[in-house]
Amino acid sequence: MSENHLTSQRFDELDLPDSVLRGVEETKFEYCTPIQAATLPLSLAGKDVAGQAQTGTGKTAAFLLATLSHLIRHPAGDQRKPTQPRAIILSPTRELAIQIFHDAEKLASGTDFKLRLVYGGTGYEQQRKSLLEGVDILIGTPGRLIDYFKQHIFDLRAIQVMVLDEADRMFDLGFIKDIRYLIHRMPTPDKRLGMLFSATLSLRVTELAYEHMNNPETVIIESKSVTADKVTEVGYMVANDEKIPLLIGLLRRLEPARGMVFVNTKRAAERVWGFLEGNGFKTGILTGDVPQKKRQRLLKAFQDGELTIMVATDVAARGLHISRVTHVFNYDLPDDAQDYVHRIGRTARAGATGDAVSFVCETYAFSLPDIEAFTGHKIAMEAVSNALLAEVDPKSRVYLERKPRGGPRGQHKQKPRSAVSRDKRQRRPRRRKPKPAATES
Repeated sequence: MSENHLTSQRFDELDLPDSVLRGVEETKFEYCTPIQAATLPLSLAGKDVAGQAQTGTGKTAAFLLATLSHLIRHPAGDQRKPTQPRAIILSPTRELAIQIFHDAEKLASGTDFKLRLVYGGTGYEQQRKSLLEGVDILIGTPGRLIDYFKQHIFDLRAIQVMVLDEADRMFDLGFIKDIRYLIHRMPTPDKRLGMLFSATLSLRVTELAYEHMNNPETVIIESKSVTADKVTEVGYMVANDEKIPLLIGLLRRLEPARGMVFVNTKRAAERVWGFLEGNGFKTGILTGDVPQKKRQRLLKAFQDGELTIMVATDVAARGLHISRVTHVFNYDLPDDAQDYVHRIGRTARAGATGDAVSFVCETYAFSLPDIEAFTGHKIAMEAVSNALLAEVDPKSRVYLERKPRGGPRGQHKQKPRSAVSRDKRQRRPRRRKPKPAATES
C-alpha cells in the first residue's frame, strides 16, 4: 500500500487480541485504511456495521479482524457441535470467496480456528468432507452453502458473526432470496454480530441491512469520484478493424505492462486472445464457461507473472484482488456504466496508480454518454495515429484447441475450421419412394 492511502490509525493501537495482532504483523499491516479505521472501533465494540467504500480499500481485512476478535472474546457454548460454524462470510462470486479465504488464513495464523471454503464448480466431495471434519469460520457462495445445508452437513444455529460482502453484487446476481434463506436459519440479529460491506449502499442494500441486522451503524467512505482516485482514464475513437492493431500497438509501447483486457462476449475474448498470443504476448482468457480449476490456475499464473495479459468478460470484473495490475483496457465499452467502474477498479488498488484505456468503437460508442454521466466526468480522448497502429498479419491469430463432442476425451485433435465447417453441413436425407398401397385380391 502507498502511504497516502492510509490513515494515522495504527492496528496495534486498536483493541485487538494478541493472537490476532500476530496475524496482522505477519501480513505487515501497520496503519489502517479509511474504511478500516472507521469500522473496526465499532465492530470491535460489538456494534453491527454497514460499510461503503470503493473496491480495493481494505474492506476484507476490516471484517476479518472483527470476526476473529469477536470469536476469541466470546467463546462458543458447551453444546455447540463441531459442524456448527461460529461465523459465516457470504460472497457473491467464487473468486472473491477464494480471496477472502486466503486473506483469512494469513490473519488467523495466530489462532487455532478451523477455516472452511465452500463454492460451486469444483471439489464437491472434498468440501463436503472438510465441513464434516469441523468448522469455525465458514466462507462461501450461497448456492453451494444451501446445498450442503439442506443435506444437514452443517447448521447455522451457533452463528455468532454474519458477514455479507459485496452486498450490491448479491442483488445483481440474484442471490438475495438465497441470502435471506440462510439468514432466517441463524440466531436473531441481537444474538450475533452483523457486518455488511458494499461498493454502494443503495436503497435495496440498506433495506437488507436494517431488516437482518441489529441497528447497524452506517459508515460511508466518500471519494472524490465514483472511479478509483488514482486511475488515469483515456479513450480512443477507433474503427472496428483498427481495434486489434491499436491494442497490440499500445501494449508494445507499454511493455512491461501487466494488463487486463475486457470484452463483452466470449467470441470477442477468443479473437483478442488469439491475436495477442499470436503476436508474442503471454495471455490468459477468462470467460463464463472456463472450469473453476482452470480459472484458478489462470489467475495464479497471472498473479505470479507467468501471464502478462488477461482477456476477460465481466465474469472477472468484480471480486478479484490481483495486485500490480498496471493497465485496464476496455476493448469493448460495457453496456452498463457500473461495469465500467468495476472493470477499471482492477487497477490502482490499495493506493497504487493505474491506467484505464477505453476503445470507443463503432459498435459500442453509444455507451460512452452513459458512462460519463455515471462517473460525473468526461473521458479524455486521444487521436489514433498511424504510429500507434501495429502491423498485424491476419494469419497470426491462433485458435483455442477444443475437445470434440462425443467420444473419449482427448481422442482427437481439433480439425481445421474449414474441415469442421464441412462436417457440420447438414445433408438432406434421401426421400424414399412410398410403397404402393396393398390392393385387395
